[in-house]
Parts: sequence; C-alpha cells; structure tokens
Amino acid sequence: MQEVRTEDSVGRILCHDLTQIIRGVTKDARFRKGHVVQKEDIPILLSMGKEHLYVWEEDAAMLHEEDAAAILRDLCLNAGMSAGEPKEGKIEIKAEIDGVFYVDRKRFQAVNMLPDMSMATIPQYMPVKKGTKLAGMRIVPLMIEKERMEQVKRVAGKEPLFTLRPYKAMKVGVVTTGSEVAKGLINDGFTPVLAQKLKAFGLAVDAHRISDDGIENTKAAILELLDLGMDMILCTGGMSVDPDDRTPAAIRDSGAEVVSYGAPILPGAMFLVAYMERDDRVIPILGLPGCVMFETATVFDIFLPRILTGERLRREDIVGLGIGGLCMHCRVCHFPVCGFGKE
Repeated sequence: MQEVRTEDSVGRILCHDLTQIIRGVTKDARFRKGHVVQKEDIPILLSMGKEHLYVWEEDAAMLHEEDAAAILRDLCLNAGMSAGEPKEGKIEIKAEIDGVFYVDRKRFQAVNMLPDMSMATIPQYMPVKKGTKLAGMRIVPLMIEKERMEQVKRVAGKEPLFTLRPYKAMKVGVVTTGSEVAKGLINDGFTPVLAQKLKAFGLAVDAHRISDDGIENTKAAILELLDLGMDMILCTGGMSVDPDDRTPAAIRDSGAEVVSYGAPILPGAMFLVAYMERDDRVIPILGLPGCVMFETATVFDIFLPRILTGERLRREDIVGLGIGGLCMHCRVCHFPVCGFGKE
C-alpha cells in the first residue's frame, strides 16, 4: 500500500472503497476497491475531500482489510447463517432461519480486546427471523499484519463464536388453576393469550386442563398432561403469595425439579421454572404469573424463545437478567427490539 497525491493517482489501483456522502441523498461507495483511477475521476475525488489516496503496492506480510474481515467472518459463521460480500471493509452476517441468537461472550470479548478488531452483534439471546442482521465486522486499519490475524485465530479457538438455535416442534399443555375458573364463576382469559403467543412460533395449545386451587388436583392435571406426551407444560394462576395460591407446591409435588421460583424481572417476579425428566426427555414446566395475561412483554416472552430451542435454563440465567429486567412500559412497545431482558 502506498500513499499518493490524488492528482498523481491516474492509472493506480485503489486499495479500498471510497465513500461519497451527500446529505439526504446518498452515503455509499463511489469508487470500489480495485478501481483503476481515471483522469475524469480526479475532480470527483477532490470534491469528496480525497487529496491523497492509498493505492495498491504488494506486501507479502500484510493483509487487506477485506481479507482480514473475511477471517473474522469465518470465525463467527455457523449453521443457519450467511454472510454478504465485503463493503467498505465490512462484512455482515444474517440469519437464514428463525431462531435464537447466541454468542460465546468470553471468546468474542477476547477477540474484540485485541487491537484493531471491531465486531458488533445484536443482543445475546435475541429471537430472530430469517433475514435478520446478526453482526457486522471489520478491522480498523486498511492493512494489517498477517501474523496479527493468526493471533486472532488462536484467541478465537476452533468453534464458531456464534450459534443460531432453531425452534423445536413442541406439544404444549396448559393447566389453568383457580377455583373461580373451575366452578365457572369466570371465564379462562389466560389460555387464549398463551395460544396467541405460541402461534408466533408455529405452536398451539395441544391439551388443556382446569384445576381448582387444591394441590393434589393441580398435580394430577400436570401428571395427566405428561402422560399425554406434552413437551412443555404451562401452569397459570395460583402463582402469588395468597393462601389459595398453591401452584408452585403442586409443581414441586409432581416430582419436577424447580430451578427457580421468583425472578428479578418486572413484570414477571413470580415466574417459576422447573423440569421433569421422563422417558429420556426433559420437559419444562413453567408457572406463569398473572402479568403474562395482560402485559405486552413479560418474563415469559423473554425466556419462551430460548426454551423453544431446547435450552435448559439455569437459575443464573434468570438471575443474570436483573440488570435489564425492568420493562420501561414504552407507549409503543418494540419488544424484543429494546433493552428489556437484555444483559
């Protein structure tokens, strides 16, 4: 790479894209890497503020920014993703399937800590649709030593830094608890809400049981749904601290392992996560607080996509969202494209 005066660059090969910015009109590469500068290009380049240019000069010890960005791309790319062509030194990765985005935070941060590396992603655990942009990456300088990029490879390790987990097909059972519903005093308004939320992932309520507030009856309903082969069970009602709220006890008595009862997330503090192991399967059983029925975004909306990928939640996954776990109740809800539920 060699720096030359723009007026002296005719016939030389550009080392990188040159962006032209006309406010309100365009911001795009006016001249691409590899372009051979022509005499008629000089006035345009000068109008863009380019009084000096970098032109190509072979150096076996150096890599061009696009070649370095391709190395970063290859360290990140995984199944269900695709990458675009380099543009102005940057490469972007997008989703080719619906699913949840995961990034190996420790290794990713280690790469970004190296000088001149720049990789940015969407938030961890973001549910995405096919075509969603996942990340962009580039190096800061125009050229970089090959050995520095070999160091990047060593730090990143052999496994891809990104994972896009697809959703699994699941049979979902719902247990509605509450004597007022069981006795027909009020209608069940919760299950239709769950059906709508599940529909967004191509799922439905496959089996539904109604129980009074008795622990034994709720437990029996849970076990019945397990016998029917449900892959996930959602329990509604009875999740608060009133004397008649006994759903958590029923879930425990069913034999499920309770991972967490209570979450530092609002709305959704009374959220319960448990798992039942049966016939070589692990079935999540969730206790859903009443807010799920009337709030647009809650703890359930945060964790449902992850559960639908087959991820087994840990208590630290739930507690870790205390920072970012407060919904701002914006006038227009943009969840999940917001800070709610993001680390």
